Amino acid sequence: MKDYIEERAVEIAGYIIETKATVRQAAKKFGISKSTVHKDCSDRLTEINPGLAAEVRQVLDKNKSERHIRGGLATREKYLHRVL
Repeated sequence: MKDYIEERAVEIAGYIIETKATVRQAAKKFGISKSTVHKDCSDRLTEINPGLAAEVRQVLDKNKSERHIRGGLATREKYLHRVL
């Protein structure tokens, strides 16, 4: 694996842990796709730093368990601001 990919994976992991960011937020911040963020945090990071990978997995699992709530809030917000 190339050095810059390893560095990016560790940097993304640090960002997600520090800010409790979602995959989408991390992808936007680093200018890469959601798939790349997911691959970096799930596959690559496990080989580089298993401890860090476990921490990121906890944050991502929590975000996944809450995503239906965030989606509902976004829909509610959308219709509250809609002019009839």
